[in-house]
Amino acid sequence: MSALVSFLGGSAFRMLWGEAAAYISRKQEHAQTKEQVQLAAQEEEAAHKRAMEALETRSRLGLSQEAIQQELALQMGSQEIWGSATKATYQASGIAWIDGWNQAIRPAAATLALLAMITEIFLLGALTDWHREVFSAALGLFLADRSLTKRGK
Repeated sequence: MSALVSFLGGSAFRMLWGEAAAYISRKQEHAQTKEQVQLAAQEEEAAHKRAMEALETRSRLGLSQEAIQQELALQMGSQEIWGSATKATYQASGIAWIDGWNQAIRPAAATLALLAMITEIFLLGALTDWHREVFSAALGLFLADRSLTKRGK
């Protein structure tokens, strides 16, 4: 009899405990999955609501996402074109007289501006406002270009 009680007690208890533990685990997993599904549905609903509000705002402003992206692409393209054009002005062409002309333009403009300033001061005794602005712009272009070129910009 004690052997039978020992057999049933050991085997049956382990079997019952295993089944009970499995049932509890499945119930917890089910509850967790159900909660995850509900949270995902709430997140999707909130994302949908935000997207609808954004579309409504864009339509109120008369802007479409495509128009905004196209405008941004045009601006980026313009910046890239300007940058490449600016870099191209400093690259040697390989033709000696063209490279010499490109290197002489700014110094020639600055020299002419200085000569014109000196001539006008000599003839009129002073510079007019307009001439002062033009000559200063020419000198500033020459000096700024030289300074920036030395710094590698």
